[in-house]
Amino acid sequence: MEKVMRLATEKGVVIFTKSSCCLCYAVNVLFQEIGVYPVVHEIDKDPDGKEMEKAITKLGCNAPVPAVFIGGRLVGSTNEVMSLHLSGSLAPLLRPYRM
Repeated sequence: MEKVMRLATEKGVVIFTKSSCCLCYAVNVLFQEIGVYPVVHEIDKDPDGKEMEKAITKLGCNAPVPAVFIGGRLVGSTNEVMSLHLSGSLAPLLRPYRM
């Protein structure tokens, strides 16, 4: 849990992913199209990946990846991010982190 929280607060927008996850890729592309380039941590390439996955689930993410953190706060996975995007609420959350 400590490692996930430390990494999640390093930068403004952080996404925990797996290298083979197409939804992770889609969320990352969405953010880039909005003008935000998140820090991406591929947990399947991390020696602590299994523990990180468990920690993300314990934090309340309905799917372990993608797990999106904005401003150090867990936003959620694909469903939550897409709901925010479709409602027009995602862009204002990301505004401070645009390039």
